[in-house]
Amino acid sequence: MARTTPISRCTRTAVVLGVAVAFALTPALAAQAATVIDGPIGLGDATTYAVLGGSTVTNTGPSVVNGDVGLSPGTSIVGFDGGPGRVEGGTLHAADEPAALAQAALTNAYNVADSLTPQESGIIELNGRTLEPGVYSGDAVRLADTGALAFDGSENSVWVIRADSTLTIGGGTTMTFSGGASACNVFWQVGSSATIGSAAQFRGTVLAQTSITATTGARIIGRLLAQSGAVTLDTNLITVPEDCPAPGTTSETDSPAFTSGTPTGATAGTPYSFTVTASGNPAPSFTVSSGTLPPGLSLDGGSGVISGTPTTPGSTTVTITADNGQAPPSRATYTIPTAEAAVVPPPTGPGTPAEPGTPEQPGTPTGPGTEAPPTTPGSPEGTGPGRDGSTERLAATGSDATTAGALAALALLSGIGLVVLAGGRRRARAVPHRS
Repeated sequence: MARTTPISRCTRTAVVLGVAVAFALTPALAAQAATVIDGPIGLGDATTYAVLGGSTVTNTGPSVVNGDVGLSPGTSIVGFDGGPGRVEGGTLHAADEPAALAQAALTNAYNVADSLTPQESGIIELNGRTLEPGVYSGDAVRLADTGALAFDGSENSVWVIRADSTLTIGGGTTMTFSGGASACNVFWQVGSSATIGSAAQFRGTVLAQTSITATTGARIIGRLLAQSGAVTLDTNLITVPEDCPAPGTTSETDSPAFTSGTPTGATAGTPYSFTVTASGNPAPSFTVSSGTLPPGLSLDGGSGVISGTPTTPGSTTVTITADNGQAPPSRATYTIPTAEAAVVPPPTGPGTPAEPGTPEQPGTPTGPGTEAPPTTPGSPEGTGPGRDGSTERLAATGSDATTAGALAALALLSGIGLVVLAGGRRRARAVPHRS
């Protein structure tokens, strides 16, 4: 007999499948207009200078400077003319017109950086941070010893870090770039003095109002430019960045906005994948800010891919936030139903094995351990009711068959003997008696 799926279960499955494609997408915040920084900050006549001081430039140890070294209005540059430091690909300029023009360009660049409105104020410690393009400001800004600072943006992205008093870069620190960003467009505007620690890997151009000190073994890809004070070096390697965008190249940043459409439906036990996307420059990252994804699914914050194998039918609501450091972040809310796994009816037709619990049909062979039919009272052992109500003997097997054969043979011989004896008697009565 064919097995049927209960109507209530079929109906429930159809309802869940019917709503599985209904996803709600609700942006919580609108994206703001693009922010454009006119940059990188134009350095004018100071562009070719790796080192520029106001009062003195002093070097100790075998420093190597790839770029110009200048001083104005001071006149004393120590540690390069005759060693131990050397200038490669550049020229020494002490109290000459090129140095004076470079100082005027430095003052202009400092004032431009100082006029920018910060997107984040009150910064102090930079260790462990990844900075998106923009303007950051604080009083005494620092990067702790062996600390790490990352910059994430495009080749035209610009960073301005303003330290109103001092900038302190700890020893053994590192700075890294991703997404095409480079040291070309990183500017450190310092209200008084800057110190770069021993063996630090420093990136960017320092625009200091007073002085700059690079301690033993520090490596700089950028520039050390001081307006009124001294620049002090000790066994350093300083290289002016190459292949930088031209001054005036714009860096446009946008806050994110969701662009992905309605996701496809999910089914329990079936692998699922959908990619959440959002616009913005730089590219945003994604996080679950409230609610939950269906059990078995997870969100990759970098790519926006929701994937996995859902385990439980039902409906969940989740809010995902896209953020690239440009305020405000964008949020979208999804209601994600997960349908039950499809029910597959069992096969039917001749030859289909009976399912557990199916009543045994008449004539079905009995299995091991099945009891024999009851014997009829008074009948020989091994007999029982037949299909027509009579008694039929069960076939004998084994030693019982041998005994039955011997008895049959004896009965046959007995019958033959009786027949022969009867025939002899008839012939005797037929013969006449002789006297």
